[in-house]
Amino acid sequence: MSLMTAVPDALASAASDVAGIGSALSSANAAAAAPTTALLAAAEDEVSAAVAAVFGAHALEYQALSAQAAAFHRQFVQALSSGAASYAGAEALNVQQVLLDAINAPTQTLLGRPLIGNGADGAPGTGQAGGPGGLLIGNGGNGGSGVAGVGGAGGRGGAAGLFGRGGNGGAGGTNAAGPGGAGGAGGSGWLFGDGGAGGTGGVGTTVSGTGGAGGNGAVFGNGGVGGAGGAALTGGLAGNGGAGGNAGLIGAGGDGGAGGVGAPGTNGVNPTPNQISQAPNGADGAPQIGGSGGAGLPGTPGTVAGQAGGDGGFGGFGSASSAGPISGGNGGNGGHGGAGAAGGNGGRGGNGENFGTGWAYGGNGGNGGDGGAGARGGDGGDGGGGTASFAPFGGNGIGGNGGAGGRGGTGAAGGDGGNGGGASGAALTLIGSGGNGGPGGAGANNAGSGGTGGAGGAGGHGGLLWGNGGHGGAGGMGGIGGTGAEGGDGGKGGTGLVGGDGGNGGAGGAGGNGGNGGAGGKGGGAGMFGHAGVHGAGGTGGAGGAAGTGTAINGNPGDPGGFGAAGADGQPG
Repeated sequence: MSLMTAVPDALASAASDVAGIGSALSSANAAAAAPTTALLAAAEDEVSAAVAAVFGAHALEYQALSAQAAAFHRQFVQALSSGAASYAGAEALNVQQVLLDAINAPTQTLLGRPLIGNGADGAPGTGQAGGPGGLLIGNGGNGGSGVAGVGGAGGRGGAAGLFGRGGNGGAGGTNAAGPGGAGGAGGSGWLFGDGGAGGTGGVGTTVSGTGGAGGNGAVFGNGGVGGAGGAALTGGLAGNGGAGGNAGLIGAGGDGGAGGVGAPGTNGVNPTPNQISQAPNGADGAPQIGGSGGAGLPGTPGTVAGQAGGDGGFGGFGSASSAGPISGGNGGNGGHGGAGAAGGNGGRGGNGENFGTGWAYGGNGGNGGDGGAGARGGDGGDGGGGTASFAPFGGNGIGGNGGAGGRGGTGAAGGDGGNGGGASGAALTLIGSGGNGGPGGAGANNAGSGGTGGAGGAGGHGGLLWGNGGHGGAGGMGGIGGTGAEGGDGGKGGTGLVGGDGGNGGAGGAGGNGGNGGAGGKGGGAGMFGHAGVHGAGGTGGAGGAAGTGTAINGNPGDPGGFGAAGADGQPG
């Protein structure tokens, strides 16, 4: 193996000597330039002139080569001078390192820690702790990140020396089949030094890791900031923010780490389109000559999402010439609508006709079917008319009552009530009352605006002479609107120990349509003359899922996002 010894002073002296040689050569070339490039011919003949021209051309070529040689000489001198300076700098550093090694040797041997110098950083992906800084002067090394794939915890930051800052904690490792790793705690300061920041929690499928706690401050130092909690994946929980570090005798407590971000909500699923727009209607009642009409059958309810309920069948009319009462058949009730579909309409009551001395009653209208979620209720059926004999002293005709409107689905309007049937009687009828209108359906309650109540049906007409008109149906009751959410409380500030100022309360995380953000971590306690740390900000709420596009039907709304986790409390100073 060959060795080389370099003496910086000798190299610098040689560079100066070489520069002097170059300067002398340049002066000589400049002095020879005029006599050699402008030679006079020995005589006035052509031969003498040609000889003088040849020597002048050689002189010009020599001057060009001399200029190139001078440039190379300057570069050589510059390289020699730079080399001398580099050797001198390296020798100076080597002397400092040798001196530093001599100073650190006793404490390194006795305590395993140098007197001056920064601690070594932990290797990434190992969770290795950072090395401590020098006892006198030195920052702690940063902790290594946790093992990825298994949720390894981040390494702790190294402790600082008397003058220095604690190392930062390593980030927690990710985990594809379980909880994420916790962030490493920040290293502590000592006499004049701040604590290091906590590491960020790792992302996990079930729950993300908690942020590492901030390192404690020294006698004259601030606590470190807590690490942020890991963000949540879909279906998982966000990690808590790390606690802020304690302050020293004079200093401020560290801020709590922010809670992890909540996962976004999933997209809505498009419902399968249903080719059946409405369930089958109820059959109409059979008419009856010589007796009361048959009742209409109820409509079939919707059985799948998006299928409207069937309409109720009409009541059959009744017709007879009798001293007893004759009535039309009642209308069938409308079927209830499936999810997202309207309820069926009630069937109309049949007319009652009596050509004898008895009474005639119109059939009652069927009730409207209730609407599915988000859909309107069906309308009530109209009441049938009652018609008595037109012969003198004939019976009285009474119209049937209108059916009630169906109730609206969640957030939707109720159906309208049916109209009352009209009444007519003989020329000398004493009583001929119209039927009452059906009440409107009630609007559904909703977390937002309540549904609108349905309109009441109109009353039927009374008899020609003294009959009373039917009462109009009452309008449906409107749905109750949802109660507004209560605002969150601000976080509690850190407690002052000896004489520090109290910390400000942090703002809670804003919840989105998706998951609510986690509450911020509690700020660390104050020292004697410092102020407490500010609480960490709450995690951002996950965004709500986009609604499905659907084809003939609107998509269902997206599921809400997961909740962001709460930030951890800071420690008292």
